[in-house]
Amino acid sequence: MGAREEILARVRQAVAGAPEVEIPRGYRTTVPLEDLVGRFAERVDDYNATVHVLAESDVPAKIAELTAGRRMVVPEGLAEEWWPAVPESDLAKAHGVITGCAVGIAETGTIVLDAGPGQGARAQTLLPDYHLCVVRAGQVVAGVPEAVARLDPARPLTWISGPSATSDIEFNRVEGVHGPRTLEVIIST
Repeated sequence: MGAREEILARVRQAVAGAPEVEIPRGYRTTVPLEDLVGRFAERVDDYNATVHVLAESDVPAKIAELTAGRRMVVPEGLAEEWWPAVPESDLAKAHGVITGCAVGIAETGTIVLDAGPGQGARAQTLLPDYHLCVVRAGQVVAGVPEAVARLDPARPLTWISGPSATSDIEFNRVEGVHGPRTLEVIIST
């Protein structure tokens, strides 16, 4: 018997016959927010991402403007009206990626991708230097508990809070190391 097994055996012996204890779980499940889209836009902007809040009818024109001259990866299932003129199929040659999302969190300004339709595989959203993400107003929830309730934990989840950035031991900030250096978000209302 190894040390781990010996310790676990001792713990089991010590608690044998102990009564079951109910653990109260009074976790917060909602966050009271009135203007979800406004708070979400504010928080995303706090992360140095560029935010555009637009009417749904204006989204295709804005996407065309933002992607003009860029070779963009277009994940399978992305709304056709959001496609740039010429999608790029070679990830290594792409300037950026355009995706939808699974959910946006107003309290934290976080976007969650779950590899669903129009969100692409993780590599598609982490390798290009530019990420344009379209978030529909109905996808924005107030807080993390509501987001977790909407997500399938069996799916591959990518939580994005601003452009990729890290700092070294001397607090020198470096962007684009672990994902896109530039994040641009269109919130469709």
